[in-house]
Amino acid sequence: MSPTDTLVAPDVSLITALEQSGAHVGTRATDRLAGAHDASHYLLTPQAVATARGIDDVSRIMAATRAAGVPMTFRSGGTSLSGQAGTDGILVDTRKGFRRIDVLEGGMLVRSQPGATVRAVNVRLARHGRKLGPDPASEIACTIGGVVANNSSGMSCGTHANTYRTLESALLVLPTGTVVDTGAPGADQFLREREPALHEGLERLRDRVRGNPDSVATLHRLHAIKNTMGYGLNSFLDHTEPVKILEHLVVGSEGTLAFVAEATFRTLPLLTHVATGLLVFETLADATASLPALVTAGFAAIELMDAASLRVAQRDPEATSDLVDLTVVGHAALLVEYQEESLEALDARIAEAPGVFASLPLASPAVLSTDAAIRAHLWHIRKGLFTAVAGARPSGTTALLEDIAVPVDRLNETCTRLIALFDRHGYEGSVIFGHAKDGNIHFLINERFDDTANLTRYEAFTDDMVDLVLSQGGTLKAEHGTGRIMAPFVQRQYGAELYDVMWEVKRLLDPEMLLNPGVLLTDDPKAHTRNLKTAPTVESEVDRCVECGYCEPVCPSKDITLTPRERIVLRREMQSARDRGDEDLARTLEKEYGYDGVQTCAVDGMCQTACPVLINTGDLVRRLRAENQNAIMQAGWKAAAHGWDAVSSIGGVALSLADAVPTALPAFATKVGRGILGTDTVPQYTADLPGGGKRRKTIAAAEPRAIYFSSCTTTMFGPVEGDGVSESFLRLCERAGVEIATPDDLPSLCCGTPWKSKGLTDGYAVMKAKVTASLLGATDGGRLPVVCDASSCTEGLEILLDAAKAHEIRVVDAVAFVDEHVLPHLPVGEKARSVTLHPTCSSTHLGINPALNRVAAAAAETVVIPEDWGCCAFAGDRGMLHPELTASATAKEAADVADAASDAHASVNRTCELGMTRATGNDYQHILQLLDAAVNRTPTRGTR
Repeated sequence: MSPTDTLVAPDVSLITALEQSGAHVGTRATDRLAGAHDASHYLLTPQAVATARGIDDVSRIMAATRAAGVPMTFRSGGTSLSGQAGTDGILVDTRKGFRRIDVLEGGMLVRSQPGATVRAVNVRLARHGRKLGPDPASEIACTIGGVVANNSSGMSCGTHANTYRTLESALLVLPTGTVVDTGAPGADQFLREREPALHEGLERLRDRVRGNPDSVATLHRLHAIKNTMGYGLNSFLDHTEPVKILEHLVVGSEGTLAFVAEATFRTLPLLTHVATGLLVFETLADATASLPALVTAGFAAIELMDAASLRVAQRDPEATSDLVDLTVVGHAALLVEYQEESLEALDARIAEAPGVFASLPLASPAVLSTDAAIRAHLWHIRKGLFTAVAGARPSGTTALLEDIAVPVDRLNETCTRLIALFDRHGYEGSVIFGHAKDGNIHFLINERFDDTANLTRYEAFTDDMVDLVLSQGGTLKAEHGTGRIMAPFVQRQYGAELYDVMWEVKRLLDPEMLLNPGVLLTDDPKAHTRNLKTAPTVESEVDRCVECGYCEPVCPSKDITLTPRERIVLRREMQSARDRGDEDLARTLEKEYGYDGVQTCAVDGMCQTACPVLINTGDLVRRLRAENQNAIMQAGWKAAAHGWDAVSSIGGVALSLADAVPTALPAFATKVGRGILGTDTVPQYTADLPGGGKRRKTIAAAEPRAIYFSSCTTTMFGPVEGDGVSESFLRLCERAGVEIATPDDLPSLCCGTPWKSKGLTDGYAVMKAKVTASLLGATDGGRLPVVCDASSCTEGLEILLDAAKAHEIRVVDAVAFVDEHVLPHLPVGEKARSVTLHPTCSSTHLGINPALNRVAAAAAETVVIPEDWGCCAFAGDRGMLHPELTASATAKEAADVADAASDAHASVNRTCELGMTRATGNDYQHILQLLDAAVNRTPTRGTR
């Protein structure tokens, strides 16, 4: 995987200096190789990964690397596609320590640190009816640091609302260590006093650029379209004060000039009234020829998809029926959207649309939809197109996504000639898509870089592509940044004079050339062909990963060990090491992977909810656990499956006993057990765990509406108060006149999750057979639904029954069942004043969060969902095996919970309730318990 055959030992004295800076410094093979990978097709292995927690850390890291003469690169989200987030020096992780977001002036401004994602910022702005201007497709994972570093734009912001245009001010750390707040009063005078040479140099370069008519004309032409090639020298035309010039030169500088510790943006109105449609044309020429009319009609977004893109989109699970039914030949499509502030304005737009569409050469009738679900499906397809295409690539190849822009009237010719280049150079399956309104398209090719002939082909194609784009008056980079991939071609696009100005800017700010060298500017004409990534074939569960990093923000272990992307790339690194005979490295990575990759994975599957190619890294981890299980564990848990009634009851009794004796005794016992059997085998007892619950009871009914499958977690873990969720659910059903029955052998049954998550395949097979037989009988062959009262168990039952091919049995979570069948018939009670909800990974997978919100609204006057909620990582017993994982996963959410200060706290899963209770100090209960209490607080006063 690595371009080099072995890891280069880091400089010991430099590592010591970095450790003294206060940053956490990772030098293990796992740290370095996991951090080496981003979404691009370049790979450099850092000497160390330093995690900076604040500005002082960054200043000290800069000083240490400068003293050692070692380069450094800032890395946050790692969604970069052009190679700007990798280094063979020191990689500085700014994702973990820089996530603060401050909404200012009622949302008119927002100040963010570089580690916050675009989505996280927009979530906070949404309550104020505002949003960021930049709207990149990778908003789920890309961070503010990257947005500034690459001058991000996106779907609908064009050049008028990109990062450059909406940046209000920035807090910069210069390579000298000087910290400049460009928005502070007297900022320019401060820069003059602290950095006189820099201040004078910027004035000199400003006058040089403005005094050259050819330079002015070139900059006006290239910045009339989206353009992130080279430094943004338009700063010298748009601003006069050196401090404002500096502020805007840093935008798009890809970490080569300074560190952006904070960025403050002017925000835009959140246009919530939208109408979206997919316009299908017979040819690409017809689609591009229609652009002027659509732009004039006021569409905020116009996204192009060529025929190859449409074929890939048809395979997306969220593809609309019209798209699936289309027989794609040479078709192309434009995804269009109106975005307005009021319903009246949107209605006016929609009324005009038929006249606009009538003038277009459409292949099928066009329909605009205001349905949120349809809009979500269409945008899901478009935003995930790169990764979906790349995920379908042949195993062993690397996906390259390029991005260019040309004047809109040149788009058709450019696309046509680009397709001809694909054919000429033998790139099959290549696709073209992008922001047609701006003349900005992306195209993807697949290549193997472990073959000399292929590398030669790639070089020839790149040269031809550069000639094509520049001949059309375009730019070689519109959104993704120059990076390493286009650095050798900056001079060809700008000419010698402006290219020299760019080098002067670099030397002025970073005279020692230690900030991200080789990125954006280079003297090496072959730089784009060096340090290229190869992709060995790995496990089938994860082989199609394109290393985009979309999964990382939702991963509960991201701040303590590894993310899903890192788990996958380390499998590739292990395979690569074996392929080249480096068994020492392979064994080292395997050993470190035990805790980092396997033990601290919550196998919650949240990564799949964010992954455009639907990879669930938990599937890989479960299999690895199965492969590593010993015969004794398999036999023991198989026996437990046969006698689960007794085993689960014993577990509850043990917790009750532990709860009744001094804490030191059970804590000592678990410490001894963990010392003998291992930390991933023996759960750790803590005083915050409840006593055990009651054995599940069976219920018979003459005419049941559903079969109730209460979770065995209620036997092992007692409730916070009252009878627990089982009794609450039954009482609610009784009050609503809904009759419920249970399987006769319910106490001996389980959803199978404890076995499946641990890789205990023998016991899982036993439980699968027991549950399937029982439920086929209890449900009368699937006539009745099965209702479960713990979201993870509901999901577990679905998986178990699916594996058993018992598809006729329908499983429903108790919250969804109550929402549909019980809630409408309940008496009105006295609600709690407020409740903070913790949705779970399983409730998200099941799609029941809307039902959860409705049930919560029936139980409390105010419902709060923390903005930073995520999987708590308690994961059955994972929070007892590795409490440090849950502590890390819940830290941000716990802060939100404290701020909300609600009267009640609820979730939909007993173990998640334990995890959140531990994290926040507030007692969490099942939401149905809260609803039960509300219903029974006052006499009946009619129905809802």
